[in-house]
Amino acid sequence: MTPVQIPQRMNLSAVAPKVFKAVLALDAASRQGLDSVLVELVQIRASQLNHCAYCIDYHTGDARRAGEREERIYQLSAWEDSSLFTAEERAALALTEAVTLLPQGVSDAVYDEAAAHFDEKALAQLIALIFTVNTWNRMNVATRRTPGAA
Repeated sequence: MTPVQIPQRMNLSAVAPKVFKAVLALDAASRQGLDSVLVELVQIRASQLNHCAYCIDYHTGDARRAGEREERIYQLSAWEDSSLFTAEERAALALTEAVTLLPQGVSDAVYDEAAAHFDEKALAQLIALIFTVNTWNRMNVATRRTPGAA
């Protein structure tokens, strides 16, 4: 079976390098102080919700390199029904879904649960991580950047 080649619309990093570099800087800043495995779980989950194939591929590779187990990566799309995620990870994933699916709002219950597991600084970093991965997703989906694309 031959995979379908999906043409990339634009190489945003070449066309708008200042924007790309700014998002890279935001990305680096948003990760500070957060566990690397948690970072990748959040980024994969947001990318799943946003249907960003490029980011799903990219962050699953990073998760594996950070030591994440295959079964947890496979079950991430059904994390609520999986026993493989800690209470802290579940709070972060719930917040990821709420911030990513923003028109539905971020309920007090979701926010308060995350705040119960992360101090204020870590929670701020987590929120920044979530809006940053959503920025990457929107850039890559809009330009059709897909795995294997230059």
